[in-house]
Amino acid sequence: MARTGRPAAAATTPEKPVKAARAKPATKAADKTADAGDKLAYGVPALEKGLDVIELLATQSKGITQSEIAQLLGRSLQEVYRVVMALERRGYIQRRPGEDGFFLSNHLHVLANQYPPMRRLLDAALPIMYSTSIAAYQALHIAILDRLAIRVVAQVDSPAPLGFRLRVGTQNPAASTASGRLLLAFQPPAIRDWVMAEIERTAPETDMVALKRRVETLHRTGYEIIAGEGLQGITDVSFPILDANGHALAVLTMPYLPSSKERVSLETASRAQFAAAKAITQLFDGTLIEPNFPLAPIREKRPPARPT
Repeated sequence: MARTGRPAAAATTPEKPVKAARAKPATKAADKTADAGDKLAYGVPALEKGLDVIELLATQSKGITQSEIAQLLGRSLQEVYRVVMALERRGYIQRRPGEDGFFLSNHLHVLANQYPPMRRLLDAALPIMYSTSIAAYQALHIAILDRLAIRVVAQVDSPAPLGFRLRVGTQNPAASTASGRLLLAFQPPAIRDWVMAEIERTAPETDMVALKRRVETLHRTGYEIIAGEGLQGITDVSFPILDANGHALAVLTMPYLPSSKERVSLETASRAQFAAAKAITQLFDGTLIEPNFPLAPIREKRPPARPT
């Protein structure tokens, strides 16, 4: 056995010097280094491989095979095989019948919606959104802040024969969307400052100046309205959903699409939308101050264009 091959002296090394070494005072810098080393030592390679697979599939528009997964991750097929099988068994990834390519399932979205605050928000908002979409004759969606982006978590279609909508799960940069800028305007200062600092890492200085000024203006107006930002012909109108502290839990947005036979004007639709945002906000003990209608365009410089 391997143990019998060790020198006898190793087994009889006195413990006292070791204890004395441990008793030496450590500096704060040394403590921090040790803590960092401990954190790295507790890595979970199998879990990290699984997260790598999930994050990779989240960027793919079509199914990819195990060998493609291994190649894209820079790992061997043996390394990813068991991880992929486990993720498929647990329902996080799936294959279409008769195909070998894997793609991300809706399981993560289902889990996110089971998180109590999110579930409560959707349960409160959806009935109001359905009735409002009929009154406004437009589609509506709710978005939340997801790091530097917004993510659509609820959506209802327009009753009109033709309309525009964003799918649930859609993600867009916060800085270049009506929903995102309004969410930033009503975030707690610490969160807003962190997001701004992260955006500033890659954004030109002139774009950041325009973004900061517009966000400040939105906090005063209490709404965002902008035409033709995502698609020509669509006017995005957003109102916040606030909690008791005046912070935005989410944003209710209407991508207003006029028709040749206009049944509901932008002003009437915006009033109905505001009433919906106010009703949802009240369910969370928040308060919305009604703006002057018709909504005035935001005079601050147009925010930076969405990257292509």
